[in-house]
Amino acid sequence: MSIHALPFSRRPRAALAAGLFALFAVAAVQPPQESSPQAPLVLGEGAHRFEWVRGWGQLPEGMKLGNTHGSVLLDSAGRVYVNTDTEHAVVVFDASGKFLSSWGGKELAGGVHGMWLAREGDAEFLYLAHLGRREVLKTTLEGEVLWRLGCPMESGKYDKPEQWAPTSVALAPDGSIVVADGYGRSWVHVFDAQRKYVRSFGGPGSELGQFATPHGLWLDVLDGKPVITVADRENHRLQRFDLEGQRLGEPIGGLRRPCSAHVSNGQMVVADLEGRVTLLDAAGKLLAHLGDNPDPQKRAQNGVPREQWNDGEFLSPHSARLAPNGDIYVVDWNYLGRVSKLRRLP
Repeated sequence: MSIHALPFSRRPRAALAAGLFALFAVAAVQPPQESSPQAPLVLGEGAHRFEWVRGWGQLPEGMKLGNTHGSVLLDSAGRVYVNTDTEHAVVVFDASGKFLSSWGGKELAGGVHGMWLAREGDAEFLYLAHLGRREVLKTTLEGEVLWRLGCPMESGKYDKPEQWAPTSVALAPDGSIVVADGYGRSWVHVFDAQRKYVRSFGGPGSELGQFATPHGLWLDVLDGKPVITVADRENHRLQRFDLEGQRLGEPIGGLRRPCSAHVSNGQMVVADLEGRVTLLDAAGKLLAHLGDNPDPQKRAQNGVPREQWNDGEFLSPHSARLAPNGDIYVVDWNYLGRVSKLRRLP
């Protein structure tokens, strides 16, 4: 007799049916198991605590952020602007991380590195430092280019325009334009509101007042006078100057490789390329280090793959911005593109 012809007894069939009935009955009365939500991931301590917002910054289907080697800032409506090296040179999100728009195209692809937002009358404008084009541009918030500013050959600091590689731009209240030649010859240049060259200060070196990669700029008004903060990256410090290029006070140290600084509501946030974000008070006193990456091999590295990213740990912070409510937005220098939000906790 073949195995297929072996008879089945009635007893095992009855037992099997009873077992299946019992199983389905239990399943019917038990509610489906829901996966428990992840506990909030909190950075900092005391009065300086932040929640890492998981998954912030959602893109449309099929869109990839691409290399983030630029800045992040907010406009007066709370929209968040981020740079990439792709044709999406400027990507705009709302505060929740919802994608709103992007612009730039082939004209601006490959090099928007620094951004500054300025209000002029009732309108706001962006000023961009573009590495690939070796120029500074003024645009509308929608990306219309209004003017361009090239290498200041009249400064006497350059033999050819290709030696200029602007990384950051800032505006003074009188319209003066300050540009950092962070990847070029380490000078900071000042132009008037009509884009006429005025002066240069700094230059390469490690002495006070000199720079080794003046990567980022922030300009604030203190006691009625403009104060320029320079992220002197490879000298591991911040230095402050007036518009005439005179150094103010002592440098702020205790930093690894500061890329940018931003001041809001009496606090300063510093994006440190060596794997962390630092929060200081107005006098430069340390308040907190946030998201410090425990693996030195992931710090200041552009090529860290996504599977090695961990929530709560930065890779190579390149730009950071404080929102008016104290939230912090951070762009990591990464070939895939990474933008993070830290929500300030009460």
